[in-house]
Amino acid sequence: MLKLCLYAHAVAALQVYLLWGLGILVVAFLVALIFRQRRTGDRLRGELAELAKLKQGNIEYEFILKAMRLATWHIDPLQRTLSMDNDFRDAQDNYTPPPATNLDVLPSMIAKSDADRVKAAMDDICTGRINTYHQQYRVKSGSVTGLTYWEDSIATIVDRDSEGRPTRIVGTSRRIDDQKNMEAALISARNKAEESDRLKTAFIANMGHEIRTPLNAIVGFSDLLPVVESEEDRNQIIKEIQFNNQKLLRIINGLVSMSKIEAEAKNLVKSQTNLVSVLKDIANVHAATVDTQNVALVTQFPYTELMINTDVNKLRELVDNFMSNAVKFTLKGRITLGYDLPDGEHVRIWVTDTGLGVAEADRQRIFDRFVKVNEYVPGTGLGLSVAKSHAESLGGKIGVDSKLGEGSTFWVELPLI
Repeated sequence: MLKLCLYAHAVAALQVYLLWGLGILVVAFLVALIFRQRRTGDRLRGELAELAKLKQGNIEYEFILKAMRLATWHIDPLQRTLSMDNDFRDAQDNYTPPPATNLDVLPSMIAKSDADRVKAAMDDICTGRINTYHQQYRVKSGSVTGLTYWEDSIATIVDRDSEGRPTRIVGTSRRIDDQKNMEAALISARNKAEESDRLKTAFIANMGHEIRTPLNAIVGFSDLLPVVESEEDRNQIIKEIQFNNQKLLRIINGLVSMSKIEAEAKNLVKSQTNLVSVLKDIANVHAATVDTQNVALVTQFPYTELMINTDVNKLRELVDNFMSNAVKFTLKGRITLGYDLPDGEHVRIWVTDTGLGVAEADRQRIFDRFVKVNEYVPGTGLGLSVAKSHAESLGGKIGVDSKLGEGSTFWVELPLI
């Protein structure tokens, strides 16, 4: 009996030790599990934070691309392919290459004058001869045939292999049409300013001669007039004085008109006027200045009366400049003043002559200030400029049809109302 009790006691003690050991193992396992879960939680929280940071970075990156209107792309130099990653360029006619476009295809989409230069730069960066690439070029429109737009591209090598050969190139492109248009406008404005300055210098030098010539004639003939006894000679001298008076007056009127033209451009005094009556008065004034032995001055009016609502003074000066120009450059043949009605809302007034004509290259600039296409013919170079300004202020348009050596037709088209 005693042995049995001792045995039972030993077995119970062993079980207690086993239970304690098992409990310690369970506790250790639970502690390890808790630490592992905690580490896993910390790692997950870190990854979530990095993911949120990456997402925020992508949003900011995309915002910057949109704000700068950029397209991003990458090149595989080994395969010689280009793929577009993002495209936030403005306008709808952008050329967008499909994924993995062969680089040899791209020059065909670039304007011929730029293609060789861009291709050479692209080859240099793909072979590693240069680290960065920056080119501006014209691209053929993706939607409208024959049109091009300006693009600015920048690229750089981001990866190389063990031998130093490029394995990845990234780049951006953006449209720069506004920049190029501004540059062209600035260049044009500079050229016009330089040309205007040159013409003003020539105008000032020429003006002294233009004014002095009729003035000398007036002074000279006036001094001669008291000593001339023949009535016929006196009449001839008086006629020459009157002719040069009118010539000098036209020069002064041209200068005055040009000085006032900008200030009075919007100051129109319109009234209902019989156009035919105004044109007849102008024809009669210039009939006295025409060499009637070699030049015939005729009129061509389809109606004897045509009412027009316009500023009579500006209209008269405009047509008068046309006629003065025709008389000056027509040495033989005919000068015709007329009008027609191209539609029911406008009248077209024209002066046709058989004079020297105007070369095609001069037909646009002939209406600019101080321009004289023939330096050997007297004049200030202001008459046609004044005529153009008056035509525009009256809401019309002006032009010339001419063939060098055969004559010209200067015309203005004005609204009837």
